[in-house]
Formats: sequence, C-alpha cells, structure tokens
Amino acid sequence: MVSKRRLSKSEDKEASTEEACKAKKQQPSKKIKKSHASNEVEENDSVFVKLLKTSGLILKTGDNQNQLAVDQIVFQKKLFQSLRKHPSYPKVIEEFVSGLESHIEDPDTFRNCLLSCERLQDEESSMGTSYCRSLIKLLLGIDVLQPAIIKTLFEKLPEFLFVKVNGDGISMPRLIISQLKWLDRVVDGKDLTAKIMQLISVAPERLQHDLLTSLPEILGDPQHADVGEELSVLLVESTQLTVPILDVLSSLQLGPDFLSKVRHLAMGKLDSIKLDDLPVIIKFILHSITATNAFEVISELRGKLDLQHFILPSLLHASQIKLKRKGGASSSGNPTSSHPDYVTLIFDVIKSAVRYEKSIPEAWVKAIETTVSRSDHSTLDVAMLFIIYSTNPHTKKYIERVLRSKIRSGCFDQQLLEATFCVHFMVLENICPSILLVAQNLFHSQDQSITSFAGLLYKYSFRIFDTYCQQEVVGALVTHVCSGNEAEVSAALDVFLELTMLDLSAMRLNAVFVKGLLDYLDNMSPQQIRKLFHILSTLAFSEQHEASSHIKDDLHMVIRKQLSSTIVKYKLIGIIGAVTMAGIMAADSGSSNLSQGRADPGNEQCTQVTSLLQLVQSCSEQSPQASALYYDEFANLIQEGNMAPKTLEWVGQTICSDFQDAFVVDFCDVSEGAFPFPVKALYGLEEYNTHDGIAINLLPLLFSEEFVKDGGQMTSQESGQKLVSPLCLAPYFRLLRFCVVKQHNGNLEEIDGLLDCPLFLTDLEPGERLESMPAKERSFLCSLIFLTLNWFREVVNAFCGQQSPEMKGKVLSRLKDIVELQDILEKHLAVTPDYVPPLANFDLETLDVIPHSSSASAKSRNKGKIRGRKQKADDGKASSPDKLSKEDNSECEPVASGRSQLDKEFTGKEARTSVSLQNYRAFFRELDVEVFSILHCGLVTKVILDTDMHTEATEVLQLGPPELLFLLDDLSQKLENLLLPSCAKRMSFLKSKGSRNIGFSHLYQSSASEVVHCVVQLMTPMCNHLENIHNYFQCLVPENHGMVGGPGGNTQEYQIMSSCYLRLLQILHWLFAWSGFSHIENHSFLYSALEVLTGRVKQLQCDASLEELISQSFNYLQNFHHSIPSFQCGLCLLRILMALFKRSLAPTQKKEKIASLARQFLCRAWPHREKEKSTLFKGQLQDLLCIYLEHTDSVLKAIEEIAGVGVPELIHSPREASSTFPTLTRHTFVIFFRVMMAKLEKTVKGLQAGSAAQPPQVHEEKLLYWNMAVRDFSILINLIKVFDGHPVLHACLKYGRLFVEAFLKQCMPLLDFSFRRHREDVLSLLETFQLNTRLLHHLCGHSKIHQDTRLTKHVPLLKKTLELLVCRVKAMLVLNNCREAFWLGNLKNRDLQGEEIVSQDSQGSTAEESEDSVTSQVSQSNTAKDGDEDEASDGEKQQHSEDSEDSLD
Repeated sequence: MVSKRRLSKSEDKEASTEEACKAKKQQPSKKIKKSHASNEVEENDSVFVKLLKTSGLILKTGDNQNQLAVDQIVFQKKLFQSLRKHPSYPKVIEEFVSGLESHIEDPDTFRNCLLSCERLQDEESSMGTSYCRSLIKLLLGIDVLQPAIIKTLFEKLPEFLFVKVNGDGISMPRLIISQLKWLDRVVDGKDLTAKIMQLISVAPERLQHDLLTSLPEILGDPQHADVGEELSVLLVESTQLTVPILDVLSSLQLGPDFLSKVRHLAMGKLDSIKLDDLPVIIKFILHSITATNAFEVISELRGKLDLQHFILPSLLHASQIKLKRKGGASSSGNPTSSHPDYVTLIFDVIKSAVRYEKSIPEAWVKAIETTVSRSDHSTLDVAMLFIIYSTNPHTKKYIERVLRSKIRSGCFDQQLLEATFCVHFMVLENICPSILLVAQNLFHSQDQSITSFAGLLYKYSFRIFDTYCQQEVVGALVTHVCSGNEAEVSAALDVFLELTMLDLSAMRLNAVFVKGLLDYLDNMSPQQIRKLFHILSTLAFSEQHEASSHIKDDLHMVIRKQLSSTIVKYKLIGIIGAVTMAGIMAADSGSSNLSQGRADPGNEQCTQVTSLLQLVQSCSEQSPQASALYYDEFANLIQEGNMAPKTLEWVGQTICSDFQDAFVVDFCDVSEGAFPFPVKALYGLEEYNTHDGIAINLLPLLFSEEFVKDGGQMTSQESGQKLVSPLCLAPYFRLLRFCVVKQHNGNLEEIDGLLDCPLFLTDLEPGERLESMPAKERSFLCSLIFLTLNWFREVVNAFCGQQSPEMKGKVLSRLKDIVELQDILEKHLAVTPDYVPPLANFDLETLDVIPHSSSASAKSRNKGKIRGRKQKADDGKASSPDKLSKEDNSECEPVASGRSQLDKEFTGKEARTSVSLQNYRAFFRELDVEVFSILHCGLVTKVILDTDMHTEATEVLQLGPPELLFLLDDLSQKLENLLLPSCAKRMSFLKSKGSRNIGFSHLYQSSASEVVHCVVQLMTPMCNHLENIHNYFQCLVPENHGMVGGPGGNTQEYQIMSSCYLRLLQILHWLFAWSGFSHIENHSFLYSALEVLTGRVKQLQCDASLEELISQSFNYLQNFHHSIPSFQCGLCLLRILMALFKRSLAPTQKKEKIASLARQFLCRAWPHREKEKSTLFKGQLQDLLCIYLEHTDSVLKAIEEIAGVGVPELIHSPREASSTFPTLTRHTFVIFFRVMMAKLEKTVKGLQAGSAAQPPQVHEEKLLYWNMAVRDFSILINLIKVFDGHPVLHACLKYGRLFVEAFLKQCMPLLDFSFRRHREDVLSLLETFQLNTRLLHHLCGHSKIHQDTRLTKHVPLLKKTLELLVCRVKAMLVLNNCREAFWLGNLKNRDLQGEEIVSQDSQGSTAEESEDSVTSQVSQSNTAKDGDEDEASDGEKQQHSEDSEDSLD
C-alpha cells in the first residue's frame, strides 16, 4: 500500500533532511565499489538519474538506501509527467530503462534498488508511516515503464537462481519476485504469466515453491483461468509441487468444473502423499466442495484418509502424556519431536471447513450414516462425529440419531471406540465437553447397548484425558446417579466401579463427589446400594491412604446410624452397606497379610471385620426379615472368597451350632401341641427308624410364629428360648453351606444329612376338604408349601455340584418333589385368592413398601406389617405388576412375554388357569446358575441299602420332562432378564421400580459374561435334549399330524414337550442375540457355542473360521423346522437363525433360507386355531410376516402373491382361511394388510430416483419396478371394498399417504426424463395410479361421512399430498411440452363402493369442485396426431382424483 503524507516542497528542507539521513548512516558497506565512495550520491548526466532526481528521489551508491524526499504517490506522478512531457517521448522510456540497467549492473546497487527507500522526513511528514517502497516497486507502479521494467527483472533473475543466500539471509530471487506482488495494475498480464510459468519450469525446487505461492499476489483475476490450466498440468507432472500448487489453486478464482478436475487429481495423491503435505491437500478438497457434490466428495475422502496418517504422531504424543502424568517432564518442555503436530493441523483444517461450510458437516454425517458395512467404518468416522457435534449445534440431534443407529447395528463397538481414543485423543481432548455431552444424552437411552457405549465414552475420557476432564466425568456420572432412573443409576454406578478398579488414585482425588451419593440411598435398589458401598469402601480401605480417612469415618457413621434405626427399610440398607464394606475390608486385610507377612495391621483389620459383622448380627436379631437379609448378604460375601481364615473360623463355629439348635430336631422328637393339623415326617429320602435320623422342624416353627402374631401367650419354657422364624430357614442354610464349602474345599459331607432328611409337615393334599377349610387354615397350608419349596430349592442349590451318583440321585428326587409340590400349590392357591405368601427374597421391593403401613383385613391380620403391606402391593394376582407387565409386553415383544401365555396355552382342562406361579416368582428362592449342571445328568442309579448297609435294591433315576421343563423355564427367565436389552422389555409405567429384577438378586452378583460362560458349558446337554424332543415330534407327526389330542396322543406329555421345545429355543435365542458378543473378550464364548453346534453336524476342525462355524450352526438349527410343534416355537427358531445371520459375513444364502423358512411357517396349518384372536398370536404373526418380507429376494413379488393369491382364496373360502396361506384368516387379515402396506412403502422409499445421465437400461428397470409397486398398491387399496373394518381403513390412510409421498419424491423425477422415451409405460403407470388415488379420495369421503375421528385425523395430510401430486404431474406435462393437454373438470364424491354421496354439503360444494377437479377425458382421435396429448391426459387422470379430495374441504 502507498501511504499518504503531507510533505514540504522546500529545497532547503529536502537538503537538510538528506544531510541528516546521511549522518545517521554510519554502517560500512560489505562491498565497496572502486568507482564510488561509500556514502556518495550517484551523479551523472543520464536521463535516468536526472528524471529521478527531478521527481524527488536521490540515488545512492553501494548498498546505501536510496532516499525519497517526497511522497511516493507524488514521486510516481512527477516521474510519469516528466516522461510524458519529455521532448523525445516515447524514446525517452528506452533511455530511462537503459540507464536503470546500467545502474543495477552492480549486485549491491541492484539489491539496494530492491530494498525499501529511506524517507526524508520533516515535521509534517513524520505524522505518517515511515515505510517506503523500493525503487523498482515505485517504477513498476508507472504504466509506461512497467513492461520494460518487468522484462529487465526477468532478465536479471537467472543470474541469482543458483547463488547462495547472503549472510543477511536475503534471497535475491525472492526479493525480485516480491516486487511484482500487489501491483495496483498489471499492464500485460498474459506476458507476465508466461514469464513466471517459464521461470517456474527452470527454477530450482526451493524457488519453485516461492514462485508458486506468490502467483495469487502477482496475477490479476483475468489470468487465473490460464494459470490454473498450466498448474493442473504441472500438478500431474511434479509430485513435489503438489502442496504449493493446491495452495495457489485454492486462492484463485476458478470455475467449478475445473476445480472438480483438480480435486480429482488431488484425491488420487492422498494415498502417496507425505504426512506434512496432507493438511494442505485436505484444505483444498474441502474448500472446493459445493452443496451439490458435497456428499460424493466427502464419501470419497473418507475412503482415502487412511489410519496410517495418524498412528505414529499420536502414539508419540501418547508416550509424552504418560510421562507427564507419571510425574515426568511436560510435553511442552520435552522436545522429543521436532516436527510440527500434523495431526492437529489436519483436524484444524477439517474443523474450519466444518464450522464455516454448512454443506460439509451434513454431507459428512450422511456419508457415515449411509455406510452399512461394519468393516467400512474407521476411527475417523467416530472422531468426525464428535468434531461436528462440537462445532455445529444444529446437527446435534442428527448426530445422536446416527450414533444410536450405528451402535444398535454393531458398526460402532468397543474396539472401534477404544482405537478412536488411542489414535485421535489429541484432538478429542480439546472437545472433551462435547464428548461428555454426547455421553450424557446417550446415557438416557433405554437400549442397553447404547448405554454401554455411553459408559465407554466416560471410561475412556477419564482414562486418557487430563485431571480437569476427569473431574467433569465424575460430575456427569454423579448427575446420572441422582437422576432417579433405575437403569441410568445402575449403569452410572457400573462405570464408577470400573473407574475405581481402573485408576484408584485418580478416583480418590474425586472421592468427595462420590461420597455425596450417600444422601440418595433412599431412592436406590439393593443392588445399587451394594455397588455404591463397594465403590466407597474401595476408595476408603484399599491401599491405606491418609486422604481416605474422612470416607471411612462417614461410612462407619452412616452404617451405624442405619443399623440402629427402628425403621426396617433403613436397617436393611445398613445391613447391605455393612456387609459390603466388611467384604472390602477383608479383601484388603488379605492383601496386607500377603504383602506384610501377616503383620499386625492385617490382624487388626480382621478384628474390625469380625466386630462389624457381630454388630450387624446383634442389630438384626429382632427382625426375621433383617436376619434373613443378613444371612443372604453374608453368604454372598463368603461366596466371593474374600473372607479371611480367622473370620471363616469364627463363622463356622457359630453358624453350624445355631442352625442345628434353631431348625433341626431328632426324627423321634415329634412336637406335641395344639396344632391345627397332625404333624408327619414327609419327603424323607431314606428310611428312618424311630431312634435314628434328623428332621426339619418346619410346621411347629411356622405355627409358633403365627401363634405369637395372633397374640397367643407363650409358656414359661418357651419364653426362655429364642424364637426363630421359619423365614430364616433357607437363608441360614445358604450361609451354612457356603461356610462348609470354603472350609472343606467344596466337600459337603458334614451337612449331607440335610439333603435327604424329612420335614415335619402335614398332609398337603386334603382332597375335597380343601375348599371347605377356613381361610386361615388354607393360608397356613399355603405358607407351609412355600417354605417347603424354598427349602428344597436351597437344598438343590447346595448339592447340585456333588459328583457321587448317590448325591445326584437325591438331587433329582428333590427336583421331582419340587415339581409335585408346585402342582399341589396351584390347587391351594386357586381356592385362596387373597393369600400373600411369606417372603423369600429379602432385598427386593420391600425396601419401598415397608414404610407405608396399611390396615390388614381379617384374612391377613396375622401376616404382620411387612406382609400386610406386601399384600396391598400384590392384592389380586390378575392385576399384579408382574402380570401387567406381561400383558403390556405381549403387544410389543411377543417372544419376551410369551412365557406366561404359554403356561396357559399348555395347561390341561383340569388345571386352574386363573393361577400361574409366574406371578409368585418373587416368593420363591432363587436357583443358582450352577443348578443347571443337572442338565448333564443322564441315567442315575440310586442304591438302596438295608439296615446292615448291604445293597437291597437299585433304582434308576433320570431327568424327566416335568423336571426338565422346570429347569429350562428358570434358565430361560434368567437369560431373558440378564441378556435381553432393557429397551425390549417394555416396562409398565405403573410397575414398581426394580420389580423386573425380583428374584434375580443372586444372578446379578455375576456379570453377564460369567453367566454366558456357564450357559455355553450347557450347550451339549441342551442339544441332546433338543434332538430328543425333535425326535419325539418327528415320530408323533405321522400319527397325529402334529395336532394336540389326536388319536392315540398323550395330551399332557405333548404339552410338556412343547413347552420344553420352546424353552430350549428361547435359551438359544437369548444366547446368540446377546449384544455382548461384539466385545473382544467375549468372542471365545461365541466360538465355543458355535463349535458345539457345528460338532453335531460334522467333525470339528481346529482351524475353522467364524464364518464356517456360523454356516454349519445355521444348517444344524434349520433342520429342526420339520418338528416345530407351535407357531411361537417357529418364530423363536427364526429369531435364532436371524441372530446368526446378523453375525455372518456372507449372509446372502442364509437370507434366502430364512425367507423360505418364514414362508413355510406362514403356509403351515398350525394347531390351536382358537388362539388366533389373541393379541399374543397377532403380535407373533406380525413379527413372522415382517421377517419374511424383510428377507425375501423380491418384496413386491411376495406382496403380490399374498394379496393376489392368498386374499382371493380367503374371500371365497368356506373355512374363512386361505389354502395357500392358512395363517391368513379373517381375524388375521388386518395384520397381513398392515404389514404389506408398511413394507411396500418402505421398499419404494428406498429406491433412488436416479438421474437423466444414467443409461436407458437403468431407467427401464426402475420404471418396471415402479409398475410392479403401483400394481401391488392397487391390489391392496382395492381390498378395502371387501374388508372395510376400521384397522384396515386406518392402515390404508396412513400408508397410502406415505406411498404417494414416495411416488412424488422417487418416481416423478424418473417420469420426467422417461416420459418421451417410454411414453406407453408412463401412460399405463399413471392410469393405474390414478385409479388408486381416486379410491383414496373415496376413503376420505367415507371417513367424513361416518364422522370417524380416528380416520379423519389422517385426511388433511393425505389431501395435501394428493394436491402436491396434482401440481407435480402438471409440472411434468409442462416439462414435456404438453401443457395444452391439462384442463379442469367436475368430479363427484363417492363412497367405498363407488356410490355417489348425496348430501347438502356436497351439493353446495359442486361449484368449488368444478374449479379444483381435473377430468381425464381425452379424445382418442387426437392420439394419432399428438402422442403427448394422450400422455398428458393420463396425467390429468392422476390430478382428477387428487384435486377432488380438496373439494371435500
């Protein structure tokens, strides 16, 4: 820029200023010309010198600065006028340039002329800037001199191309080029461009970069296109100049077509470019994007950006971060890397483009969204979603939706996320708040996979980022815990637990935030309370630390306060917290003993543990519920194996003797008293004489407890004894057996007498007397049965792992006893409707119901406060929360809720369907996972000994169908509860918090991976049972054709075997559909399970790939479809195959098999036709039909077959069912119709419209596809004339509008450029579609006439869509020069049968209809003259029906 300043024109002032400047110049020159003094003014008679001096510039010799006495603009103006007014003009220009060439022959002088002049300042000029241009730059600003000066410069430039830079660091070529920058005007741009490009071709590489980057500052806009063409050629020839060329091209004004060409060249260089050049190339590519090509370019860029560009710098920086966090030198002060951080530069370029170009972030997210294959996703995709999320607020919802979709589909898994944080953490750390916001929003999801992904975000952010981010992570997790949402609280506590295990020292710094969660214990479930106390106890007691002393004090204070509370709820919380803390203390003391050689600190810690447990025991003695919970919690603690030997010794001495005193009596010591029933020793597995053996004193204990509750007076002898509640029998035994297991390495011989000993009970099957009994006695018997069942369950839990045949036989006998007792219990419960059982699980929702007292009725007054309140919660089993959830679930997830329905479905006539033990699950003791090892049992020989211990007889035992069903049912429930994502369980709004986990407290002590490992171990016996059941039904089908109750069939056996079949299939489904298999650490479980299935088909190979295992397993399971006994079993088998299909890398063949199998199930006549009206069956049928249409090769052909073949058969069939599709009946038609309409709309919506540039063959294929779609739509729409029920009409209105919208967006563009080439096809398509839209118009009229608000709410949107279609058809006609064929006409309103609707409103609106309606009458005589008119008439038919809809408004 030229600065403007006011200068004095006085000669004296100029002279004085010149002298002053000379006085300041004292530095000697490095090169002194022989002919000039060092400080001498150039004096000669040349035109060059005279004109410069006259104009106000004084030339100096050597390397001294030339002096400018006037303003730069004034100088240029004076010199230009002097040249123009010179007598010899224009010859004087040549003389002037010749004088300049002579002057700059000396290198120092030339250099001086290229440097800025010295300004001779006066008082007025000192107000402005002191910067002055060089002499050459001033001369280039004069138009008449510019061409000659440029020529001279380019002639001088080659002299310095290979000259080394002087000591002052000034490069002469760069200095010369700088003179050409930012000229006010370029006289001959083409010549200058040619000279520069010629110079670039011969210049050395270091100078080529300078010349290229200077081009935008030298050339004017008219030369940009020419330079761009030459640079594009140079880009192909020279790889070294890629970066400067692209840098220049991004600054030039170039056309979009040319930029697209260059962008393609640049994209091809991404694979071979250096890392330091990558930022410039990416910047050029992103800056050359337009809204029309953004998606295409971004998609290609994603594929080109390889991970190798980021790994090395990131790992190098990661090592520095680790050193810094370990106390080493900071990365800023440790110059381990001298090169710039190119990864940061790359992402800075991307961030800039994403922030300021709206089309780029949208295209980038869309490119990620449309990528389907899991292998096509990279760490860059995840990082880019986070970056765009942080820079573009308007895309946040969109990105969250994409993330959820990718997580559900398995494209974004733990492995990819961990790699993203490891590779790109330098960039992610800068956007940590945005990442935490993403995690927070994802954490609210009900989908377990999404919640787990959010937890991983917190985990990796805490592990990798700095201290500030760690504090933010802890704060966010505390917020989740305080949210009150059960799933969210549990997931947040799980993350806290992982972080505590991962980095204890870092978590201890944030312990004060976690400690505040103690204020929210009231709103937590027992399992959550355990987790919280586990976290706090770990922070307080692990690795003795002074900073954790305040946590210890707070924990002890809270626990003692709760244990001493008179409110049972808080006492139970105190028990859970105290036992959990004791476990952490015991584990810490064990580690201290190992590290310190059992020194005093470890013994002191052991003493503290014992004291704490004694405190808990003393505080819980007065409450049976508290005591039972203490025993259960203590048993879990011992099971974990953290208890010190001294503590175990103390427990063993007290527990065993106390249990015997409380519950075990001699067989001959039959209690005598005023019992309501005669006491008998029942269910003994050994023959006892009157002088030997033991028994469980159950009935007397229960009667004593009920007697005290009723207000009875104890005798003096009884009052001196401690009253023991039978509620504690099972929990106490559980604690006892774990103590024995730990002390004797799993050997239970010390207590094996409890397995076969009898119980003091009474006859539990009174027969006909049952209904005539008083309600109190019936309730007493029910309680007795519940307690007996729970005792047997705990006995089976204890002895299921014993290996001796005798013990196995006794365990099988106890299983049979359980099954028999359950049948008896159902009979008792059927006649005792208001009965509430005794508690069996003491840490469940009793925490919520205990504080609220309720008035007990006469029937339940002796149930006590706890069970009285529980009765209120469970009153009326038909409306219990458990059953409500099942009913709600049946519509949303048939497989998940099918169990309760199946129990009713396979119940005989003699069974009471009003009672289902599923509703009493909370009152049964939980079976351990180890119990299912019984499935391994085959035939077990039980030896019966005589009195002399000689073999008297042998009895062969085996796992019968009822016992198998009992085990499979429980295992299926466990896997459904643990492995099924929470979002699929559809909890009822009124369901109490945590009720889904009732009866699974022990299950949740183990992780899902541990349970899956146990189930995988059971794969072989489950396959054996599955094959046996398959053979059973294979043999049964030829006899009875698979019908229940057929000739010679055993109905009860058939029902049990069908239930076992379903349970086995459900177990396999829960297993293979588990989302945890996507984690690396669980891959071995999946391989093991698949290897078992593969081994049933062929000899297993050691090196079999996952794909081969999946294929063989798929074939093995598919073979079972011949013996499927029920519709629900068939659906479950398909779901198993789909779970394997989703994990396959070559799914094409499997997809066809699934579709074929689904069609076979649809075409099979299933038994229990009376069930087709049930909501459960309809939901299952909908799922099966969806599976068929989603996996079939041609959805349109499948729909046409069902609607064109199956439905007409249904209409004309006397059996009210289709012969081709027996599942298609009049009751299920609405399911078929709704699914077909939805899948048809979804199919056409996914068909791209294409473009006119595509080959004609593509247009023909798409036009044929749309003809098929419209034909299917026409068949379906016309069915409403026969089936005019509300659900059918509702589906027609809803999906009909969506289909028309898809036709507008996807088909009309195709018709635009296919109209002339395929006139007849377009004509036929529009004619068919016009009839369909006319019927939709009739349906709108039908809805309004009948005033059905459920239908009329869809009418406005449908009419709007039809109106848009009218306008769109008209636009197509105009585009194809057929506008004259479009006109308006009249259309009458009609009902579904085509009858005219005559009403006062319709008659009054005739005039309006005549204006908005379009007629389709086209004279056939004009067809030969103008084919376009004929096509236009078809378009008018389309408008005809849709404009007439508007007339109804």
